[in-house]
Amino acid sequence: MMKRDGFLRVGHLPTLISALLYFDVSFMVWVLLGPLAPFLRDELGLSATEQGFLVAVPLLAGSFFRPILGMLADRIGGRRTGLLGLAVTIAPLLLGWKVAHSVEAVYALGILLGVAGASFAVALPLASGWYPPEYQGLAMGIAGAGNSGSLMATLAAPRLAERFGWTTTFGLMALPVLTVLVLFAIMAKDSPSRRARSTWSDYASVLKEPDTLWFCLLYALTFGGFVGFTSFLTTFFHEQYLVSRVAAGDFTTVVVVSGSLLRPVGGWLSDRIGGYRLLLVVLAAVAVCLLSVATLPSLPIVVTALFVTVGLLGMGNGAVFQLVPQRFAGRMGLITGIVGAAGGLGGFFLPTMMGATKDATGTYAVGLSIVAMAFVAGTLTLLELGGRWSVWWQPAVVKQSGVFCYRGLVRGLFGQETA
Repeated sequence: MMKRDGFLRVGHLPTLISALLYFDVSFMVWVLLGPLAPFLRDELGLSATEQGFLVAVPLLAGSFFRPILGMLADRIGGRRTGLLGLAVTIAPLLLGWKVAHSVEAVYALGILLGVAGASFAVALPLASGWYPPEYQGLAMGIAGAGNSGSLMATLAAPRLAERFGWTTTFGLMALPVLTVLVLFAIMAKDSPSRRARSTWSDYASVLKEPDTLWFCLLYALTFGGFVGFTSFLTTFFHEQYLVSRVAAGDFTTVVVVSGSLLRPVGGWLSDRIGGYRLLLVVLAAVAVCLLSVATLPSLPIVVTALFVTVGLLGMGNGAVFQLVPQRFAGRMGLITGIVGAAGGLGGFFLPTMMGATKDATGTYAVGLSIVAMAFVAGTLTLLELGGRWSVWWQPAVVKQSGVFCYRGLVRGLFGQETA
């Protein structure tokens, strides 16, 4: 059994903390349009479809930039790439403060905000490189808990926008990014075990492996669901339950905090019972929760159900990234960029689809039901993959990941693998 002092002894805590902070403020910036969406819709006269697409643009752009930053980290190191990423992240915030006064300008701003979403491809490998396989789930869970930056966005942005205006809010959000830039420069350090430089052909080679695409699908569900709901829920609470724009941000904060706090728990549990077992439970439970949310119950019930849903998604994120280092040991820079990009792509589709179905049907229930069915399909897919992975993967990887064949479902869930 792992011991806490062992984890602290083998790694590099300052780098782990700096990776967490880098991801934290970057995530705050990446999802910033979500909590500001009601303000943007009121001032710019957007439809539900336009609003959904607008808040999703940074998520899509993040998917585009992630492989680029991942490759750059392979060449110049995670520390230098992180410093560059933080510096570039400040630019759209200053532009939003000064020039974002039209729909077209905000769309362009959303594309630039995608650079912040690409931080995932740098922060996680930077932290991962310091830890052996048995501590990967916990290390990646701690670094990945930087998605708690969403809390700063959902809690602070509506209040700042209400008092100072949404354009000034962009400028104020540059202050924490600048602070972390200084701390990252002081604390972060590249692992002495440097990875080989990756090329575009290396990415193409990894993409040819079926497991890469399966991990992309799973992460598009878990992380895509988390970031998609983070960007969408402020609008949902404001329009469906007619609460104020600030209160809608507060309800979103209450919901999102569970996903942020439970991602490290997901990594920790995955190290003990296997990421596969945990992820299977997560996908099935999220499907059930979302089906209940799709009935559009009273506000206290829907907040509770979404709190559980997003918490499970956070644990699922930790579970996926316990599996990835086991299956792709030595290729984390490559696979993190690809799988992370798929997560952003999943996040892009959720608010876009929710806005479009709201305009088409007049209710959010249809869109929520579609998302729930996607998690049902994900659960069934993972069950089938367990049967394949238990045969195809190396025995040590199967044991560490908790993979089992669905024919032994009950025994597998409780710790006895079957072939």
